Formats: sequence, C-alpha cells, structure tokens
Amino acid sequence: MKIWESNIRKVTPYVPGEQPKRTDVIKLNTNENPYPPSPKVAEALRQMNTEPMRKYPDPEARMLVEAIAREEGVASEQVFVGVGSDDVLAMIFMTFFNSPKPIFFPDITYSFYDVWADMLRIPYEQKPLNDAFEIESGDYYPENGGVIFPNPNAPTGALLGLDVVEDILAHNQDVIVVVDEAYIDFGGMTCTGLLERYENLIVVKTFSKSRSMAGMRIGYAIASAELIRYLNDVKYSFNSYTMNQTAIVLGAAAAEDHAYFEETRQKIIATRENAKTELRKLGFSFADSMANFLFVTHERVPAAELFAALKEQGIYVRYFNKPRIDNYLRVTIGTDEEMERLYAFLREYLGENYGVL
Repeated sequence: MKIWESNIRKVTPYVPGEQPKRTDVIKLNTNENPYPPSPKVAEALRQMNTEPMRKYPDPEARMLVEAIAREEGVASEQVFVGVGSDDVLAMIFMTFFNSPKPIFFPDITYSFYDVWADMLRIPYEQKPLNDAFEIESGDYYPENGGVIFPNPNAPTGALLGLDVVEDILAHNQDVIVVVDEAYIDFGGMTCTGLLERYENLIVVKTFSKSRSMAGMRIGYAIASAELIRYLNDVKYSFNSYTMNQTAIVLGAAAAEDHAYFEETRQKIIATRENAKTELRKLGFSFADSMANFLFVTHERVPAAELFAALKEQGIYVRYFNKPRIDNYLRVTIGTDEEMERLYAFLREYLGENYGVL
C-alpha cells in the first residue's frame, strides 16, 4: 500500500436500484411514482425562460421554502430544503450526530444510514426489527447520540403509530430524533404535529415519491427554527447554491397543487390494496405495508430466482442480498396496467414451474 492510501476515506457505498437503459420495461424497483407530476409543474416549466439561468439561484430557495411551509402549515423558518432527502439527511448527520455515543437506527432500513455513519466516522448501533419487521420502541431507550428511523420503514413498509413515535421521542429528549417520512403520504399520519412538544424532532420528507418528482431531486426537513438555522449554517459552509433554479420553481408549483397530490396518492393506495389481494392469491406473504411498495416473499419460490425471471421479462423489482431479507422482493406499486402485467407473468411462471394456480 502506498503511504497516501492510508489516508483515503474508504466506505462501502450505497447501491441504488438499477436504472435500465431500455424503455420497454415495467420499472417497479425504485419506488418512483408511476404518474406524471402535477400539470402545474408542466405549466411552470413552459413559462420558464433561460434568463434566470445565467445567475446563481436564490441560496435560501425562498419560493420553494414558502410553498412547502404553506402546504405543511408551518412557518417558513421551520423548513430546510436540499437536493433530495438524501442531501437533507446527509446534512443532518453532519450537523447533529457528533456525539461519542452511538446513534441508533434499525438493522433493516434505508441503507444509506450506515453509509453516512461510516463515512463521517459516527458510531452507531443497528437495532434489530422484530419478526414482523417492526421497530421495538424499547430498543431506543438506552443512552445514545441520536436516533433516526423511517416511518413507514423501508424496505419493509411497516408503519409505526404516532403513539410509538412519541414514545421514542419521550425517551430521547436529550438528543436529536429524526423521523424519515419519505413514504408517509401513502397511508400514515405525519408526526409534524409533535414538533410543538418536542424541540429535538426533525421530520424529513421528499418530492420523489408522492409528488412524482424523483428526477428533480427535492427534499426537505421540518423542525424548530433553531434546528433549521443550524442546518443552514452547515449547508452554507459547503455550498450556498444547492438547489437549482428549475427545481425551485417546479417544486413550488408541485407543492401548490394539493388536489393533484391527493388524486395520485389515492390511486396508488387503491392499487396497493388490490396488489395485496392478488399477490396473496399467488402464494406471497408480507407484512402490511403503508408505503408505495410491498415487501414480499413466496412460500415455495426463492426470491433470487423470481427476481431473475422477472428481469428477463423486462419487469424490474428490487432484490436485497442481505441477512434476514435475502428471500424477499420489494415491489413498487405501478399503474393498474403495469401491475396486471406483473400478476399475469407470475401466474404463468408459478403455474408452469411450481403448479401454483
């Protein structure tokens, strides 16, 4: 090893879901929204001109921040925006998780958490989910340097009730608690109502799922004005201009169209509930999901085999070759038409190879 190599920061990187180059596929592997963004987004894009693009964007992204604040019913001083919720979460890790005590998060969860912790040299402990893939709140009572968990959880889809979230908060009032609500719009109740009682709470959300804007990379955090100031101090120490002008304008347009948000959200929920019925008929089992995906296993067919068979047919789902979940597939909820094609292939494949009717 060369001497300088000993000083390289080496981590095992996060592996995102595959983005196939083909267009003739059914893409159910990255939890994207199957519907287009709000028509107001398309209209705002048509009205944009290139003149503002020669200038730096507003470092405070006020147009976007204020639109989010109105939609969420909070003060604009309580909103922080970033380039996707990943950027927001990374800023939170850098800003708040600096204790010698370990931060806590689940063992089966969004796999960026341990990547950031390793990269930033943050000690951590992964608390095992129970056999139903649910968080046990008591695991988060011991002394720690911070807590973070998604609700609903990813990749399992399990939802914690607000009483459980508050129980975790009540036992962790001396550290920052982050609730990652990337999927909350598909069946749960946001915990932003707890912000008034818990000044150490940060709620993180994204436009990538329920707002159909994964390609724009827009995420945000809601917290007390004090915590948001700390986040902005760190952000401005790295790059004042994280949000580009197009994302600011189009994100604001999306946030202002609540009716369209509700329409597409309800479509996905209805399709998900139907998917639960159809997949159970085919021999799949899964914990109840309140996200825009199902985390499924089959009673007779290995997940790795099904993953390969589906991919060969141009149907992409997500397979995690990790302990405890290596016999599960995460299936994003697509349109009704896409899901029917999935069911049709599964009926044929399972019938021919395993005698499943």
